[in-house]
Amino acid sequence: MSISDPGAAHLLVVDDDERIRGLLQKYLVRQGFLVTAARDAAQARRLLQGLSFDLIVLDVMMPGEDGISLTNWLRTQSAVPVILLTARGDARDRIAGLESGADDYIPKPFEPRELVLRINAILRRSPRGDPAAMKPRLLILGRMRYEPETGELRDGDEPVRLTQTEGALMRLLAASPGRVVSREALVDHLGRDRGGAAEMTQERAIDVQITRLRRKIEPNPKRPRYLQTVRGEGYMLTAG
Repeated sequence: MSISDPGAAHLLVVDDDERIRGLLQKYLVRQGFLVTAARDAAQARRLLQGLSFDLIVLDVMMPGEDGISLTNWLRTQSAVPVILLTARGDARDRIAGLESGADDYIPKPFEPRELVLRINAILRRSPRGDPAAMKPRLLILGRMRYEPETGELRDGDEPVRLTQTEGALMRLLAASPGRVVSREALVDHLGRDRGGAAEMTQERAIDVQITRLRRKIEPNPKRPRYLQTVRGEGYMLTAG
């Protein structure tokens, strides 16, 4: 799990190389971004169904569906900016990547600082380049007040302490109030272990964290008004 400034741009890094994926995630978090990582196109698709991203850093050469195919699909769904990464750097590959709808193309190996410069350049050109300005500055949940920019939850004038995981859940749900975030997307964002039994445990852990969060924001946690379960889809945070 990666926690950053609540007002930071939210990036999705997709790369099948675990070492590169981990290094990129840690470096980009240190640069002030909120970062979610996916190991392949299938996991990226699940995340994209339930979470909003400001930019995607996407490896081209992956087992199964490759990055260019995923970019083609993305362009039928969203205008989110995409930077492609690939070890193949000839002109034909760059053209194929750009023709798929990618915004930029960086051959491997590359300097992480160059990637950050290109990310920032794209975000400045994009309407979603100032994500904090597009998100509500204050969510009113009955007596509770939640500030997405600071991640601070208050009951009247009293601060309410959130654990790291509770804070991450609030950050994700509050990014799009009134929009359903799937349980699977939450699990993938907060960290999914490999293996069927482990995945089931992770999904149950999300349910436990949702229950704990409700105890802090709901007048009656057994009859939630603000953190709602949308049966068969996921969870939704509603202000009011």
